Amino acid sequence: MNGELLTALERIEREKGISKEILFEAIESALASAARKVIDDPTLSKEDIEVRINKETGEIKVFSKDEEIESERFGRIAAQTAKQVIIQKIREAERDVISEKYLKKVGSIISGSVHRFEKGNIIVELDDAEAVVPKSEQIPGEKFRQGELIRAYLVKVERGNAAPEIVLSRADAGFVKKLFELEVPEISQGIVEVKSIAREAGERTKMAVYSKDDKIDPVGACVGMRGSRVRDIVKELHGERIDIVHWDDDIRAYLPAAVNPAEVSRMVIDREHKSIKLTVPKDQLSLLIGKKGRNIRLASKLLGWELIAEAAQEPTGILLQEIKGISSKSKEILAEAGYNALDKILQTNAEELSKLKGLGPKSAEKIINVCRELLSKTAAKKSEVTEKEKAEAAAKKFFSPSHEEDEKPLSSSDLDASQIFPLNAEEEKEPVKEEKEQGEEEKED
Repeated sequence: MNGELLTALERIEREKGISKEILFEAIESALASAARKVIDDPTLSKEDIEVRINKETGEIKVFSKDEEIESERFGRIAAQTAKQVIIQKIREAERDVISEKYLKKVGSIISGSVHRFEKGNIIVELDDAEAVVPKSEQIPGEKFRQGELIRAYLVKVERGNAAPEIVLSRADAGFVKKLFELEVPEISQGIVEVKSIAREAGERTKMAVYSKDDKIDPVGACVGMRGSRVRDIVKELHGERIDIVHWDDDIRAYLPAAVNPAEVSRMVIDREHKSIKLTVPKDQLSLLIGKKGRNIRLASKLLGWELIAEAAQEPTGILLQEIKGISSKSKEILAEAGYNALDKILQTNAEELSKLKGLGPKSAEKIINVCRELLSKTAAKKSEVTEKEKAEAAAKKFFSPSHEEDEKPLSSSDLDASQIFPLNAEEEKEPVKEEKEQGEEEKED
């Protein structure tokens, strides 16, 4: 019996990966519980029952207050209790082994086969456990069939009373990063580093990379010869767009690449609040923002800065001397600093102007407000002129006869009675006057 016990424990250790030490502890605990039931002495505590197992021979001895309890006293109830406790301990130990195994793999990509579907979640069968890909961690629109091979990013392992919950993701940004590590040797070797990554699964990913070796282009290494490396990753992600840019510790050099394909004409950096106001030409604003705001949102995540987009104003052509509301002294200071036009003044802010010698914060704030008000009035006038031109063009098109009508000769049937038989001069004068007044009223409207 003792030999059989040792053989059984060795087999469990080999097949389940559970240490014999843990199994011995489980058996000792089981036998202690059985002994307490057999003795049925309420005065006995856990400390009063001691189980000793010879790990070389498998011999088991049970003591109650240093008095050995003969094995014959262990009946069917005691044996059944011991068996249940041993099974429970083995299961707990097995769960711990699985948990430890996959805890070490958190942050890596693992493969399995699709086992079943539960309420939108994908249950994946691994070698020795089951994992789940929650609906929120799936790429939108992606479909799998039962039995199909699936690769995913191991997000976390949660221990519970039952089997450990192994959570996988295909939507996490870490999944894309790990795919590049597997595909690009320069990353796995530590030559190229992924500094930052932002992702909206199924749509677009932005990734910033940096090379520790000046001779290696980090973007080129990730893209591969004729796009071979990035093509395989895009295929794995079912066509998701991937933008790879150079990382730079200088935000002014880093930002233009992050917001690509938009071309930034001006940026105002607020380091205190970690925000950047970007100015682009009007035709570039939609590119900067991107579909559903995706481009600027991902760029903001990639940089770790808040990005504010605005379209560049059309040049006003208003010179500094034409601006009313700014003192002569302030104009001299502004002109010396190169702010000789309304547009140039509005490209800065009150804080920057207050740094000019001779201008205080209040004066700088007043100058900015005056310029903004003037710009607003100028824009309103331009808008009025544009609307007026549109109205005049529409009226001209409506009232102008066509070319065919100009060249078509009039026949008697085209003329009314007043044209064939003209009225006298006095009778003609009054209708003409009314027509003139009506035209003036239409012009005023």
